[in-house]
Amino acid sequence: MPGVQAFRTDCSKPMPHQFSRPEAEDPSYTAYNLYARTTGTRLPEEYLVVIAHKDSQSWTDSPGAYDNASGTSAVLEMARVLGEYESQRSIWFVFCNEEHTPWTSQVVAQGMADKGLAVRGVINVDSIGGRAQADVDAARPTHVTRHTTPEGEALAQRTAELNERYEIGLITDSFRSDKPNDDDGSFIKAGIPAAVLHIGSYPYANPDYHAATDTTDKVDIDLIKRSARLSLALLLDLDRE
Repeated sequence: MPGVQAFRTDCSKPMPHQFSRPEAEDPSYTAYNLYARTTGTRLPEEYLVVIAHKDSQSWTDSPGAYDNASGTSAVLEMARVLGEYESQRSIWFVFCNEEHTPWTSQVVAQGMADKGLAVRGVINVDSIGGRAQADVDAARPTHVTRHTTPEGEALAQRTAELNERYEIGLITDSFRSDKPNDDDGSFIKAGIPAAVLHIGSYPYANPDYHAATDTTDKVDIDLIKRSARLSLALLLDLDRE
């Protein structure tokens, strides 16, 4: 996607105040999405999408372990596990860049809509495992599905059922948003309503959210593994229906 501008950075200011929106005269760049795709064996013209975005910057002190290395790692692992899987529908694993504005997921969503592709489900994997400190201290493995549409609500209910069916062991919840946003929102705005967000807590409660302290030493790998299993279970359940 051409014409993407980076936020301005002023390292002389305290960390929370270092960033500001770009000005018209600032340089623009071309941002690229990364895709891994399968072609369906029975319904190749129907599509499922699993998407996660990079939510960090290499030139600043913003490690982004939970937000969103957890999500991108989970989607990468799902793609690896399904490397030899013969899907009934075509599956797209998409890696994009959401931070500041979801430009690049908008390109994916609008592109699929413009081509008239039949998208049967979208799972946005973002900050899985990220939760309130009280939940960390009590070892509560939380997982939330945020939805905006009736189709999304059905996916949220399905997610909770799959957690029980496969005994994944997460404490699942759902949250209805009044308006679409984030990468799943890009699809809803493009007229693709069956889109949800999988996240560790909502409203997002990780105390290290958007801070330099969001580091790998605080990541609960087992929780991310279970959350990834649940997202994968939903994907496969949609593919097999």
